[in-house]
Amino acid sequence: MKIGLCIGDFDWEGGAPRMGDSLARLARSADDAGFDVISVPDHVWQGPLMGGPELPQPECFTTLGVLAAHTRRCRLMPLVAGVHFRAPGLLAKSVTTLDVLSGGRAALGIGAGWYEEEARGLGIPFPPLGERFGMLEEAVQICLRMWDGERGDERPFEGEHYQLERPLNLPQNLSRPHPPIMIGGGGEKRTLRLVARYADACNLYPGPDLAHKLDVLRGHCETEGRDYDAIEKTCVMHFDAGENGAKAGELTEEILALGAFGVTTVIGIVTGSRPHAQVDIVGEKIIPAVADS
Repeated sequence: MKIGLCIGDFDWEGGAPRMGDSLARLARSADDAGFDVISVPDHVWQGPLMGGPELPQPECFTTLGVLAAHTRRCRLMPLVAGVHFRAPGLLAKSVTTLDVLSGGRAALGIGAGWYEEEARGLGIPFPPLGERFGMLEEAVQICLRMWDGERGDERPFEGEHYQLERPLNLPQNLSRPHPPIMIGGGGEKRTLRLVARYADACNLYPGPDLAHKLDVLRGHCETEGRDYDAIEKTCVMHFDAGENGAKAGELTEEILALGAFGVTTVIGIVTGSRPHAQVDIVGEKIIPAVADS
């Protein structure tokens, strides 16, 4: 199994004046420790489960750019980009730029979005859920078109939600055939169908319905003519290895239990004012323990 990191909490020691240095240190530690991917939530306010909007939340792609500058091998990804935040052409360009400047290490996590309060708070349009799902499918189609060939497929795109006169994309992405696409969420009728149709990875949560969700995804793959085994199965969960690694064994067992369902990558959300200690413990005790599973 592979282990990823989600930096979900930025309320660190030293506050904003030291945030850049703290982020760089955390990136280097995770990269050296063998984390497969480092991800950042795509929010403009801190989410309610992490303490709410009064706590710090830097912008996603700027943060990923800093992570790219301080890492050498791990993948870099938004977890996950809300489709309502950016026009798809700009989103594809942002991921392409991250891919080029990181030497081909970008991935796109994308979803229909949530957290209406932050969008309304900063004046960002937030259409109804059904419309956002339509936007999501077209956004993925546009990204794939812009990542096709040496310049992108330049034919006009005429969709219900988006129209692009010329989807030119230069410089083109280094990742081939394109940066991997993860579609986040466990909705059985629409989200997992879109995973089967377009995505290289899904992102689910641990829980009693995990096996059922994966069975639903398998069914959609059969309908879409897609190889179920070709889709990376990821789960995101909180990582708490305890003080000095006291809970590392327990956390390792939880991760291995997910592997028994077919999950191949577990992305851990690390919180607290000193996330570096948790990253070091996971790198030392957990990544080696699950590497061969």
